[in-house]
Amino acid sequence: MESIRVKAGRKAYRLIKDGGFHFDQVAGYFGPAAGPRWLVASGFDLTLLQQGVLGRSRPVSLIGASAGAWRFAAWVQPEPEKSYRTLMEKYITTIYTRADTAATVLKSLHTIIDSYLEDDALPFAMANKQYRLALLTVRSKHLVASELRIIQALGLGLFFLFNALNRQAMHRFFERVVFYQGAKPPPFCLAKTFHGKFVPLTEVNFKYAVMASGAIPLVVGGVKNIFGAPTGVYRDGGMIDYHINQSYAAKDDEIILFFLHQERIVPGWMDKKLKRRRPPDDLLDNVLMVHLSEEFVEKLPYGKVPDRSDFKTFIDDPAARIQYWRQAVEQAAPLGEQFLELVAGGRIRDVVEPLGHDHDGNF
Repeated sequence: MESIRVKAGRKAYRLIKDGGFHFDQVAGYFGPAAGPRWLVASGFDLTLLQQGVLGRSRPVSLIGASAGAWRFAAWVQPEPEKSYRTLMEKYITTIYTRADTAATVLKSLHTIIDSYLEDDALPFAMANKQYRLALLTVRSKHLVASELRIIQALGLGLFFLFNALNRQAMHRFFERVVFYQGAKPPPFCLAKTFHGKFVPLTEVNFKYAVMASGAIPLVVGGVKNIFGAPTGVYRDGGMIDYHINQSYAAKDDEIILFFLHQERIVPGWMDKKLKRRRPPDDLLDNVLMVHLSEEFVEKLPYGKVPDRSDFKTFIDDPAARIQYWRQAVEQAAPLGEQFLELVAGGRIRDVVEPLGHDHDGNF
């Protein structure tokens, strides 16, 4: 059984078919907003971390929204594997109840962040030479900036309707704000096609930026007035950048690595129910995507990847949820090794599939 499938956009596909793939081609690694689905990426992440295959010849951008931002914040810590495993354990074992509100969930997430991002380690994280963080958040506008549930829900309802008519309508409700690590912004922030603002990460705003990137509307309270950033209420970066929704490569020969729990790429959070909504193929040109096979998912507990509905499903039996999530993590542990074997043996050239509308490889 093949647990993973490998697909590549037009330029990445040709690079791999013509000359194979090596990790020095990777300029960026993208982590999507995925809620608890990120847990099945853990085996892939930890293998890449342990083997140190990224960032050997140049710093690699770690670009993350929501859960992706949380994952990658661990990568730049002095002991990245320890931080990552601490995040995973705390995330899995945190228990929520029917009495929780957006404010209390925000406090719980603060506790998770404090558990794996230590204040004393932040200066070392900021000085990381191998990786460069780019955390995707949004600054809320108008009704969706309200913490009153009924008003925020009304704003999100309008957002869905406007977005269904025109995907550019998202910018009327949310403004993309990228918090970046390093002496200068990542190249994608300086591209003519970039829509939003970018703010330097500091030791002061680091945790708040990570927190904001995962502040799901209605579920988690917003993060207000982050130091160094425009005044406002910051929320989940997945509202605009749920999966890949912009181009991250600066050059034709760069590859953007992307692990996803499913085959379908969804541009923005409100596009999930719009089955035909997908990012334009040109945004995927340099993407090398690794995603779970249907056979792998079928063998997971309950035949599905962990997701946010599990909190409600197991609200009265959190021990069952915890066991389920831990089993999913255990089954996903070999995925990184499987990918490395494809690369080391050169089989990636044979198994890579085109990523785009034309699935015959003709693009």
